Amino acid sequence: MNSCLKFIVKGNVQGVFYRKYVSKAMNSKKIIGYIRNLENGDVEVLVKNRDGLNIKDIFDILYEGSPKSEVKAVEMVECKEDILFKSTFEVRY
Repeated sequence: MNSCLKFIVKGNVQGVFYRKYVSKAMNSKKIIGYIRNLENGDVEVLVKNRDGLNIKDIFDILYEGSPKSEVKAVEMVECKEDILFKSTFEVRY
């Protein structure tokens, strides 16, 4: 099992409080990881993979986003790199 999962969120997800809403929802589910904007307009989400992680919950949160966001697609891939996670879910800049 890889140490993390990477999600790329496509759509209208920057400048609409998407990261704030996703971060709050992820923390409420005790999911560890981070979210950040990418230069191409997408958003990247990295999540620590651990026992009991519910991938459906993550997809639900990412598709719901914020009231003004419009998610067109979410892609998931396994992380190749070794990521240092904090103990919560955070917004990175």
